[in-house]
Amino acid sequence: MAIPKLLRRQEVETATGLSRAHLYHLMRTGEFPEPLRISRRAVRWLESEIAEWIMTRDRATGDVGK
Repeated sequence: MAIPKLLRRQEVETATGLSRAHLYHLMRTGEFPEPLRISRRAVRWLESEIAEWIMTRDRATGDVGK
């Protein structure tokens, strides 16, 4: 059994291209995976959940503003 990789917030920001504020907004609205609390002051996200979230995003079509 493989040990799941856990990502820090900065790694999640880099992977998604989203800011900290927007990540937490999406979590509040149920549109982004919740982190795991690993200690009183630290949380981590499962890499597999972040990768799955990224893969479910719609592709840009270039039709912005039409």
